[in-house]
Amino acid sequence: MIDHRPWLKNYPLGVPSNIDPSQYPTLVSFLKECFSKYKELNAFECMGKKLTYREVDQYSEAFGAYLHYRGLQPGDRIALMMPNMLQYPIAVFGALKAGLIIVNTNPLYTPREMEFQFLDSGVKAIVILENFASNLQAVIQKTKINTVIVTSIGEMLGTIKGSLVNLVVRHIKRMVPKYNLQNTVRFQNALLQGKQHTIKNFVNQPEDVIVHQYTGGTTGISKGAMLTNQSLVANMIQIRTWMQGYLVEGKEITLSPLPMYHIFAFAVNCLAMLSYGAHTVLVTNARDLNSIIKEFRNSKISLMTGLNTLFNALNNHPEFKTLDFSALKITVGGGMAIQKSVADRWKEITGCPLTEGYGMTESSPLISVNPLDGSGKSGSIGLPVSSTEIRIMMDDGREADFNQNGEIQCRGPQVMKGYYNQPSETAKTIIDGGWLCTGDIGYVDEDGYMYIVDRKKDMILVSGFNVYPNEIENIVMMHPKVLEAAAIGVSDEKSGEVPKIFVVKKEESLTKEEIINHCKANMTAYKIPKQVEFRTELPKTNVGKILRRALKDQNDK
Repeated sequence: MIDHRPWLKNYPLGVPSNIDPSQYPTLVSFLKECFSKYKELNAFECMGKKLTYREVDQYSEAFGAYLHYRGLQPGDRIALMMPNMLQYPIAVFGALKAGLIIVNTNPLYTPREMEFQFLDSGVKAIVILENFASNLQAVIQKTKINTVIVTSIGEMLGTIKGSLVNLVVRHIKRMVPKYNLQNTVRFQNALLQGKQHTIKNFVNQPEDVIVHQYTGGTTGISKGAMLTNQSLVANMIQIRTWMQGYLVEGKEITLSPLPMYHIFAFAVNCLAMLSYGAHTVLVTNARDLNSIIKEFRNSKISLMTGLNTLFNALNNHPEFKTLDFSALKITVGGGMAIQKSVADRWKEITGCPLTEGYGMTESSPLISVNPLDGSGKSGSIGLPVSSTEIRIMMDDGREADFNQNGEIQCRGPQVMKGYYNQPSETAKTIIDGGWLCTGDIGYVDEDGYMYIVDRKKDMILVSGFNVYPNEIENIVMMHPKVLEAAAIGVSDEKSGEVPKIFVVKKEESLTKEEIINHCKANMTAYKIPKQVEFRTELPKTNVGKILRRALKDQNDK
């Protein structure tokens, strides 16, 4: 094992080598401290509407009480299916206060994807934006869900503004398909009813699971990574520790264009920023660059998180370079590799370094990150965060030396408990007393900086989201005109990678458009193949296993 502690000399502020997650036995105990300490400060803002820490505390208390009133018990699972909006932190903190397990769900999921996740996790309740309620209607009878809380984009924005926003969304833009769900309650009605009740006492331990965060993992299909009080508290402290000396408590305004159902924004913007008493501005639609630019104009943004694709798009927006970035202290990129040209241009425009980090859903998520002063190495994923060990393991079981390639493995308090109801997959991923096998191939240089050179598995990384070939292939194979299919990831300037599907026809009449339309009906947008190539046969092993690597090598030539 390569000891990372000597590398701390690379941190100009001397980040301590170890943290103490036990200072907060549960995530709720951390939340309560923040709500008390910063109660008069603004906590979250969306579309100009602000909520203080006191208001978020009170609303979330009412929401948690409502969940208990409806008969939900500690340990029950609740799906949160909405983009960034004020309802999200209220719901997530309220559910945690009630002892429920959060199942963050991408609102763009198709009914098939929703059904799989809800059944796999055993979800009993859901908070869903009305824009996606018709999809829930299609599958709810197959699930265990008996508590449905529906909300709208304008619901927490105030009477006048909220009504106007809902009018535009529902009737002008027609973004809310018709749906018919029985026994639903509106979000604000749940809050009103919850105020008449209290949260029942229950025991919560550091090792208790509080989030099922779904991921492709390092192998196979989507699985629920079980994140505990300890793992999330630990990563929150690790993130806070890495930022110490750069942020001032109670003085920061942070921007969150990434959806909080994604583990990166969930850990940084939803949790870690609370420890600084930050005022977090939520962007509901990160693809709307004008809305991001508007928030920069309205507020002195001091921290922003994002993906390479978002930073690149902003770099090329004509109005972005006209903004005032004098308050911007930290810009963090994660979820996918940050391209050097994008980072250089960002620094040129904003004056703030674009710092790259590395993590996985299974590690809550942060594993390593570059120093914030810009002294990190180009192309590197940085240094391990506090209390995190790294080793590079070769195929023969030996630990690699400096600058030798092998699988990156990490061990630390932020590592998940395992995959929900997947003991065999857990055993493949967490080995030797707590080492997390990342599935990424990389190396460590003499200064302790890590680099990724390839992925051990076939996972495709599309704008920070894991996409697995198995899922795409299974969907494509459902088409009656398809004989065989194999999916790979191919390079893409905007998304880092996009899926490409190779198909052997069963019927000659099959077209590329039919394949794409079939995928659109069964998968969310970022999983849909952007390229389709027909083949008369696919490369296989002697026992008939399709060789994705051979397809990738042929494609790259």
